[in-house]
Amino acid sequence: MDFPAPTLAVADWRRQVFDLYNAVRTESDPAAAHAHWQARRNDLLMHHPASPVPGQDRATYRGAPVAAYDPQYRYESTLDTDVKPDNWEFQSATDGAIPFSRVGVLHLPIGDLDVWWLESYGGGLFVPVKDRSSSTYGGGRYLIDTVKGADLGSDLSTGHFVVDLNFAYNPSCAYSPEWTCPLAPATNQLAVVLPVGELSGSGL
Repeated sequence: MDFPAPTLAVADWRRQVFDLYNAVRTESDPAAAHAHWQARRNDLLMHHPASPVPGQDRATYRGAPVAAYDPQYRYESTLDTDVKPDNWEFQSATDGAIPFSRVGVLHLPIGDLDVWWLESYGGGLFVPVKDRSSSTYGGGRYLIDTVKGADLGSDLSTGHFVVDLNFAYNPSCAYSPEWTCPLAPATNQLAVVLPVGELSGSGL
């Protein structure tokens, strides 16, 4: 797969990720949706020119390590917007300061996760998560990132969200130091072990 410019490769990557999560949302069986997500995402990681996997490693890369689907880590929650205003900034190596503001919190049986709004051009919802497991990426993983199409299902008119931690995935910086990524702030760090989703090591 060749593109006349790297920017077009990135645009195609995002288009395909949007399509992937659309398929996830329309599949009624969460375990089947997870299997499709893992297979399609691995195909993108292994073969797409905009993959965060370094080019020299793709020939031998066999996919991201992902735990088996466990339905007990799938929740549904309504966004609690009665929260104090909070903001934080991520210093990107290429785009400068990237600001986030808190729009609410999702209350889960295993702890609370803040929902952030990207204040840069276009905006987007962002829910990272960090747990206490030594088998997951230490900087935390992403669960919802609507800028890149990662949305497991929500009714924005009611604030209802599907929160399925089996779909937690490593940010691009877990694959290569060439990438810089916003990581989970303190309010998105859970005091439990989450043995589901993408695991550490990224398969490299």
